[in-house]
Amino acid sequence: MDEVGAAMSYDVSQWLAEIRTLQRQLADTQKERDQAYASAANWRRLYETEARQRRTETEALRSHLQTLEAELKQSQEKPTAADPIYLSTGPGEAAADDTPLEAKLQKALTLCQSLTQQLKAEKDAHEQTRQSLTTALGDTFDMLKSEQPPSAIVKAGQRAERDRS
Repeated sequence: MDEVGAAMSYDVSQWLAEIRTLQRQLADTQKERDQAYASAANWRRLYETEARQRRTETEALRSHLQTLEAELKQSQEKPTAADPIYLSTGPGEAAADDTPLEAKLQKALTLCQSLTQQLKAEKDAHEQTRQSLTTALGDTFDMLKSEQPPSAIVKAGQRAERDRS
């Protein structure tokens, strides 16, 4: 009878030790999960900040581009007598030198092209940032998922099978 009681006591002690081990593993897993959630929230906050900044910059560039396009369109329309080029000449007379106006037009066109390229580069940079942040977030989750030990219940079942044989 003492032998049976000792064996039961040993089994109970073993199970209690296993329960404590499982509780520690559960606490560790919960801590890792909380860290993963915190990391994900941080990445999300960084992404949203970056996206907000990109949207603001894009909107400012778009507005500036629209202003320049309006100015260009206005300058390409038929000049009126109130235009500065005609103020120096009499009514009905053509301006003697159109070169400054052509230079201004060329400068405006160059600036318009430059702003268009900057806007495209900004869109590309935003897409690249979004992609890299999304990839980093996925990699973090994969890494945390792969580091988790096998389930303690599976381990206990395997141990019980070994003990039976």
